[in-house]
Amino acid sequence: MNPQAVIEWHKIVQQRDPALLDALLADDVVFLSPIVHHPQVGKELTKTYLTAAIHVLDSRSFSYVGQWFGTDSAVLEFVTTIDGIEINGADFITWNEDDRIVQFKVMVRPLKAINLLHQLMAAQLVKSKHRS
Repeated sequence: MNPQAVIEWHKIVQQRDPALLDALLADDVVFLSPIVHHPQVGKELTKTYLTAAIHVLDSRSFSYVGQWFGTDSAVLEFVTTIDGIEINGADFITWNEDDRIVQFKVMVRPLKAINLLHQLMAAQLVKSKHRS
């Protein structure tokens, strides 16, 4: 049986609805990116990055292909293809006793995928900034 935090995360990804992040993220959540070398701390900043990722990875080919669970953590392996580049990655998610995510770390391979995601995420973050 999946932990509640993972169930809620899957719902957000399936529905492509970042508005649901407010209820899932802890106020002091930390986001760790393969592209930004400093931790991004806080709900609003983490929500900004995860929302951009949901838009960038909005691909019919995106799927989680493996899951591994600890007591208060999970690793979710994903695959997708964007612009002909196959992307393999993992989301490392840690939650608290209230089933709110306190840390979200993303790892991606290969290097071509990281470079592509860097470009796409930067463009999406600029676009998001102009909307707000």
